[in-house]
Amino acid sequence: MSYKTIILGAGESGLGAALLAKAKGESPFVSDLSVISNSVKKELEAKQIPFEEGKHTAEIILAGNQIIKSPGIPDSAPLIQDALRKGIPVINELEYASRFTRAKIIAITGTNGKTTTTLLTHHLLKNAGVKVGLAGNVGHSLARQVINDDKDIYVIEVSSFQLDGMFNFKADVGVLLNITPDHLDRYEYDIQNYINSKFRILQNMTADDAFIYWADDAVIGKELSNRDVAATINPISLNQREGCSHLNGNQLIIKTENENLEIPISSLPLIGKHNILNAMASIIAAAKVGINKEQIINGLKSFRNAPHRLEKVAELNGVQYINDSKATNVDAVYYALDGIEAPIIWIAGGVDKGNDYKLIEGLVKSRVKSLICLGTDNQPLTSFFDDKLETISETEDIAEAIAIAKNISNEGDTVLLSPACASFDLFKNYEHRGDRFREEVLKLKPENGNKKEVPL
Repeated sequence: MSYKTIILGAGESGLGAALLAKAKGESPFVSDLSVISNSVKKELEAKQIPFEEGKHTAEIILAGNQIIKSPGIPDSAPLIQDALRKGIPVINELEYASRFTRAKIIAITGTNGKTTTTLLTHHLLKNAGVKVGLAGNVGHSLARQVINDDKDIYVIEVSSFQLDGMFNFKADVGVLLNITPDHLDRYEYDIQNYINSKFRILQNMTADDAFIYWADDAVIGKELSNRDVAATINPISLNQREGCSHLNGNQLIIKTENENLEIPISSLPLIGKHNILNAMASIIAAAKVGINKEQIINGLKSFRNAPHRLEKVAELNGVQYINDSKATNVDAVYYALDGIEAPIIWIAGGVDKGNDYKLIEGLVKSRVKSLICLGTDNQPLTSFFDDKLETISETEDIAEAIAIAKNISNEGDTVLLSPACASFDLFKNYEHRGDRFREEVLKLKPENGNKKEVPL
């Protein structure tokens, strides 16, 4: 039997694509090189969707009319190359799902900050009473949601891998937060290929659509000077640059078509200058789809960021404990260090990805009072910072890391887990690392009955 729609990968996006294809009568077939989870198998079997696991049967896959592949599968994979040579369209779940909705789409990308910005934008709309869906790298798959398609707007976090598989997809509001080198192994170690991928957020946009971007990002600025942008541009900046929404003292000045909105920084629920930019992007995106100033401020006050992203865990004896386990590269750590004004006890380490710590050298010297290395191989960290900090400790136990931090901290300090490294030496993933940090912090007890531990 031949199948019209082939889905490669049975994760959240693959399952959603399979369910949507079945709903649209497109005879889907799911193939995954790994073992498919029991919960996914049950859903596929309930809808009578055929699947295979532990292999890709080329005869079946290359007989399909279209292939919807997981973003984790590179275009260079031999099976994908065979499909492209045969002229079989290879797309991803977001591209496929966008065919079946008339809802407006806010699409958000960038090397760092896209998850926070996506969650905040979704929250502002939902808090204002909009029927809004959350999709992409967060929330449920867009494909699953458009089966019923009962939303007026979808807010979608889009990675470069996902953008690579999107061709007719169009954002009504597109957000590009920043571009720094990342995932270059997927882009032939050529930064321009990665830049081109990120700029696919603009494809198919018209003058009726809005493009929000960080005007202070040199890479974005240079690229824009070489491109024609059809969408209406909405630059954001921390500086008072002409035409930009910007920071002015303690106020955000948000420029819209009808008026300038002044939003007090005190309304923002997030730490750091980078999160001021994320908030500006979210506020403009919300304003573009009709959310007013009062609704925006109310939404900002009630927002809580996702775990592991500058998450305030607790305050104990006047010491703040912050979980930033998601910070797996030096750029993300820069934002964390830059956003915390208190003296910092920095917990870092794990699987070093060839980090260049020069980017944060100045901030570490000025703001970090002690470094605690948490990893099986701490040499990259210790060798770089050995002569730059008075105290460096090493451990492979997160409970010991927290104990060391507690013993050397003083009232007014901040203990920051912001690793700059992958987690796979000691933990399953960054979530596991952050969860263990939170667990150990919440076990701490105040000394001598002084200040109470206050979960935040």
